[in-house]
Amino acid sequence: MMQRNKIKLYGKLSILFAVLIVITSCKKNVPEDSKIKNENITVPVAKEVSKDSIIYSKILSLNNISFEIKASRNLVTIQPKGYTIDNSIITKPIEGTITNTEIGDLNSDGFPEIMIYITSDGSGSYGSLIGFSSNKNKSMSEIAFPSFIDNPKINKGYMGHDEFAIIETNVSQRFPIYNDSDTNSNPTGKTRQIQYKLKDGETSRKLVVDKIIEY
Repeated sequence: MMQRNKIKLYGKLSILFAVLIVITSCKKNVPEDSKIKNENITVPVAKEVSKDSIIYSKILSLNNISFEIKASRNLVTIQPKGYTIDNSIITKPIEGTITNTEIGDLNSDGFPEIMIYITSDGSGSYGSLIGFSSNKNKSMSEIAFPSFIDNPKINKGYMGHDEFAIIETNVSQRFPIYNDSDTNSNPTGKTRQIQYKLKDGETSRKLVVDKIIEY
């Protein structure tokens, strides 16, 4: 009787051992790409604005370098042409709509910079910009634009409605000044204009405040 029970036990163990071998073998054969890695999940960004979503399109050129700019309501792509090393498409998320784009040589080095002006949705119409600077005709890099919201010399009375423009070698930002009792649709103060110069930074070029004018 005991001998018969031992045979049954050995049989069950043999079957269990065989099942474990099959499971282990299956796990080893799972392709690495099919495994889910939660710690490194990234959401891919579209490489280019789709044709049916384009609401802004413009081509800018200067000194044999051109930029094709396309934008939807939340994405802008810039396709440079003419650089000797890197003409890759650059894609940036945006909040709002593009109101204008300009090209100029802001640091007078013979190579162009482009400015992309954006206005947020809503009654405030807050302005912002994205800029790119040429690296000696080889490639381009994004220009750092400091936040003026924390600058009391600039933000006092600010409630949006910005206008941007390249004036000679400066980038100009202009907006109405609001007094304390003003509504968003009826500013009664002066107009403030900030002029920015393009300077070399430690890691990239940046726009720095050069002058603040009120009139």
